[in-house]
Amino acid sequence: MAIRQLSEGIANRIAAGEVIERPAAAVKELVENALDAGATRIDVMIGAGGRRLIRVADDGSGMVRDDLVLCVERHATSKLQDEDLLDIRTLGFRGEALPSIGAVSRLTITTRHADEPHAWQLTVDAGLKGEARPAALAAGTRVEIADLFAATPARLKFLKSDRAEAAAVADVVKRLAMAHPTVAFSLADDEGTTRHFPAQAFGEAGLLARIGDVAGRDFAQNALALDVWRGEVRLYGFAGLPTFGKATGASQFLFVNGRPIRDRLVLGAIRGAYGDTMPRDRHPAVSLFLELDPREVDVNVHPAKTEVRFRDPALVRGLIVAAIREAIAAASPTTSSTLGAATVAAFRPAAARAGSYDWRSSPARPFVPGLSDGPQAGFALDLPPAADARAAEAPAAEDDLDRPLGAARAQIHGTYILAQTREGLVIVDQHAAHERLVYERMKRQMDVAGIARQALLIPVVVELDPADASRLVDRADDLARFGLVVEGFGPGAVVVRETPAMLGEVDAEALVRDIAEHLAEWDSAAPLETRLLAVAATMACHGSVRAGRQLRPAEMNALLREMEATPASAQCNHGRPTSVALSLADVERLFGRR
Repeated sequence: MAIRQLSEGIANRIAAGEVIERPAAAVKELVENALDAGATRIDVMIGAGGRRLIRVADDGSGMVRDDLVLCVERHATSKLQDEDLLDIRTLGFRGEALPSIGAVSRLTITTRHADEPHAWQLTVDAGLKGEARPAALAAGTRVEIADLFAATPARLKFLKSDRAEAAAVADVVKRLAMAHPTVAFSLADDEGTTRHFPAQAFGEAGLLARIGDVAGRDFAQNALALDVWRGEVRLYGFAGLPTFGKATGASQFLFVNGRPIRDRLVLGAIRGAYGDTMPRDRHPAVSLFLELDPREVDVNVHPAKTEVRFRDPALVRGLIVAAIREAIAAASPTTSSTLGAATVAAFRPAAARAGSYDWRSSPARPFVPGLSDGPQAGFALDLPPAADARAAEAPAAEDDLDRPLGAARAQIHGTYILAQTREGLVIVDQHAAHERLVYERMKRQMDVAGIARQALLIPVVVELDPADASRLVDRADDLARFGLVVEGFGPGAVVVRETPAMLGEVDAEALVRDIAEHLAEWDSAAPLETRLLAVAATMACHGSVRAGRQLRPAEMNALLREMEATPASAQCNHGRPTSVALSLADVERLFGRR
C-alpha cells in the first residue's frame, strides 16, 4: 500500500485524540490558556458532563483580530517567543489544543483586546474555519465548545456517564484553582450546581484558605506547613498529618511551576516520606508546590502535560522526603482533629444521634420529693476509686496540664491511659505509643553506635519451615545490626544467641517467627533501608509495653513525656494513632451541655 500524506482535517482529528481525550481535557486546555492570558477571574460552565457544552470565560488580555484568526491553526502559539523548548514558563506551549478541539466539535471564540474598538468572534465547525466577525464582549475571552466529538462519534462511545465526566471536569478545575489561589474560579453545570472559589490573598494564609475551599476544612485544619529550599529548588505547601490519611489518593495535589502534575517520582517520594507513619492501605493528603528553573524540568514528555522529568530527580526526591519527615517530627504528638469527632460520634448513642432527647420529658421520669433540676450541692458519693484509676493520687508536675498530652489521671482496662489537659482530655494507647518509642530508639542507636545486645544464658532453638529458616540465615547480617544474632541449626531450624538489650525479657521464639513471616513478604529488590526498618518495627512491637499491664502513675506520666519528645509519636509503626484528644466542648456535647 502506497504511503500518502494525510489531510489536515484527519491530522487534526488524530491530534485531538491525543490532546482531548475527554471533556475534562478540553476544560484544562482552555483554563490554562486563560491563566496564561493573565486572567483574574475564570468562569466554567458545562452541560451533559461537557459533551454537549463547555464554556470558559475569562477577563484576561484577549486577542486582536489577526491573532484570533491564527490561534486555530495547528502549532500556532504566542508562548514560545524564542522557540526554546527548554525554557517553558507558561502552562500551554504546543499550539495544538484549539485546532484539535475545533476538528471534533463546534468551537466558537469571542475575544476583545484592549487595542481593539470591539470584540471579534470566530467559529470552527468540525474543522471548517469561518470568518472573523465583529461581536459584543466587554473584555477578555469567551470560548464555547458545542457537541464535543460530534465529528468523531466513535469517541463518544468511550466516554463515561455525564456524572463521571462532570466529576473529572470538577477535579481539573479544583487542581488549577489550588495552583492559582489569587485567581477567582467558578464552575457551573446544567443541573444548577455552582461552585465558587473566591480569589485569595497572596501568601501562605491565602493558599491555606484556597486549600480549605477546594479540599475541605478538615484538610486545612490538619495540614503541616512546608517551605524549604535545597539548592535552587523550593518546596512549599501543606502536608496532612499521618493520622489524617485517606482511602484513596484523590487528596494529593502536586504542582511544578504552577502546573498540576501526576508524577511517579513525586508520588513515590511522598509515599516514602510517610512510610512508617501510615498504614499501607491509606494515602496521605498533601498540597505540594515545587518551584525550580524551567530548564531543570522537562514538561514536554506527554500530550496532556501532566508528567514531567527532572534533570536531578534524586535532589527532588530527597527534598520532598526530608521536608515531610521533618514536619511530621515537629508536629508530634499532634493527631488529626477528625479522630476526636469520630470518637464523639462513636460515644453518642444512636437515639441521641438521630435527634436530641430530654430525659425530663419521659413519662418514666422518677419523682422524688425535694429533688429539683438544679445543682445538688449536698449530693455526693464517698466511694473508693477503682483499682486502676488511682493516678490522681500521685501529684503530677505543676505544668503537666499545659503539656500537649497533659497529666495522667487513670489507666483503663490495663490498656489505655486517660490524661487531662487544660482544654480537655487525651486517651493514649499504651502499647501503640511505647511501640513507636522503642522503634525510634532503635533507629537512633543504629545510626550512632549500633544496637546493644544481650547474650542469652541458654540459646533458643526455633524450628521453622526450611524456606523461612534459609531466609533468616541469609539475612543474619542485617538482623545482627539490630542486636538479633541467629545462626543456622540444621535443616528447618535456627538458634538465637543474642537479642537487643533494649527489648529486655523478650520471647525470642515469637520474635523470630514474626520476622520470618515478614521476610517472606519482602521484595528482594526493596532498598536495604526499607528492609532494616521493617525488622526494627517488628522488634519494637515485641519490646513494647503490652496491653493489660498495670502502670504506676509515674510510669504513665513518663510515657506521656517521652511521647512529647519523640518524633512521629502520634502514630505507631503500623500507622495507627497512639492518642485521641477530646476537647472539653466535645465532652460537653456528649452530655447535652452544648
